[in-house]
Amino acid sequence: MNQSRRLRLTLNGAIVLLLTVFLLPGFTSAKEGEEREYDDLVMDGDNVCTRCHDDADSPKLMTIGRTKHGTRADPRTPTCTSCHGESLAHRENPDGTDVRPLPDVNFKKTSTANSAAEKNAPCEGCHKGGQQMHWGGSIHNVRDVACVACHSMHTDHDPVMSKQTQPDVCFACHKDKRAEISKPYRHAVLEGVMACSDCHNTHGTAGPKLMKRDTVNDTCYQCHMEKRGPNIWNHQPVTENCAICHNPHGTTTARMLKVRPPFLCTQCHENGHRQRVPGIGTRGQGGGTGFANVTMARGCLNCHTNIHGGNNPSSLTRNRAFFR
Repeated sequence: MNQSRRLRLTLNGAIVLLLTVFLLPGFTSAKEGEEREYDDLVMDGDNVCTRCHDDADSPKLMTIGRTKHGTRADPRTPTCTSCHGESLAHRENPDGTDVRPLPDVNFKKTSTANSAAEKNAPCEGCHKGGQQMHWGGSIHNVRDVACVACHSMHTDHDPVMSKQTQPDVCFACHKDKRAEISKPYRHAVLEGVMACSDCHNTHGTAGPKLMKRDTVNDTCYQCHMEKRGPNIWNHQPVTENCAICHNPHGTTTARMLKVRPPFLCTQCHENGHRQRVPGIGTRGQGGGTGFANVTMARGCLNCHTNIHGGNNPSSLTRNRAFFR
């Protein structure tokens, strides 16, 4: 190989090396004294952050590109600084400290650098109205619960948005409900068929207990339509609140009743039957007429089968109420 050819190969190798260094994605050439410009990696304008943060971070922050918050085609998509603030001290570290100052808004769940209101402000800027219209004044807002206490942004699978993983997020605070939902008679929450958000709107509602509908009953009627009525005979506790008799989170009694019948019934009705019931007997006697002690004989539901409301018109009085 002659000397001129070796020289040409050496020059070509040097050119390839220079192009490899200066034309890699994320880098552009800069004159001396000027700040090097970086390309956006995931979202428009994220180059101010992605010069340091990449997919090697733990947690992996770039996974936000696989969420709705990283959709470039949507003009509503925020940038890093939309949520975290300009964070000039964090980016430039003017004091040259080994540990950079925190961003203007730090969303780490364990961080106390920002209050819950400061953490929630970026979220409330976009998420308002609709299901969030009652957030102001809701119990979670009043108790300074931050959005990031439940939601995870930099992940393509937010646990609170899935029926299979949402209960564990709620149980982190509502530990008493974890115990109730593990009882024998309950809704199918642990199986992933239902989730807390099927009944509750954690962002606030106009009804009690963060119910999705205005009342407890209207929320129950979303699934239990047959209990709505109307009926000729209405049972007052039923029309008032299903939770008077049932604990929807789970009990050790069939049908999720708070207490086993007839003891549930005798909490409101006296422990004795006002009608003369042949064959049941009286208190302390074997039969005939008088007040029948139902708790010592049959259960109330053996006769009053339609306890949620009856349509038996055989009597003009309420004596036949809730019979089949």
